[in-house]
Amino acid sequence: MLASAEFWVGVAFVIFWGILFYYGVPGKAMSGLDSRGKRVADELAEARRLREDAEKLLKEFEAKRAAAEREAAEIVSVARDEAERLARETEAKMKDFVARRTASAEAKIAQAEAQAAAEVRAAAADAAIKASERILRDQLAGPSGAALVSQSLNDIRSKLQ
Repeated sequence: MLASAEFWVGVAFVIFWGILFYYGVPGKAMSGLDSRGKRVADELAEARRLREDAEKLLKEFEAKRAAAEREAAEIVSVARDEAERLARETEAKMKDFVARRTASAEAKIAQAEAQAAAEVRAAAADAAIKASERILRDQLAGPSGAALVSQSLNDIRSKLQ
């Protein structure tokens, strides 16, 4: 048995493990593996935490984006309503302005017609007075006729104007 190679390989193997245990290599290897395992586990936990944070941020940003889209749609709707209201008000003001201008123009036209009619009446009255005066002077002669003509002409002037 001492001469067999397997025996000496076994002895060397036991001595090798003895030296390893004496210097604490398996404990150090286990603690190294444990620390590596703990570091990997910590990194995995950190990665999970970061993923959860990223998902939360994504949800928050999606909610904010949806809120911003709703707000933008509301702003557009309000602006459209305001523009339509302003258009209606402007149209009403323009109609009112045109109606006032038309009424003013009609009033000026009516005033001009009345003034023209009054001027025509005055011209006709002056012509009638002059014609009457000429006729009466030709028919009435003397001081009594002149007084009568003057009085009649004054009466006609006052009545016609």
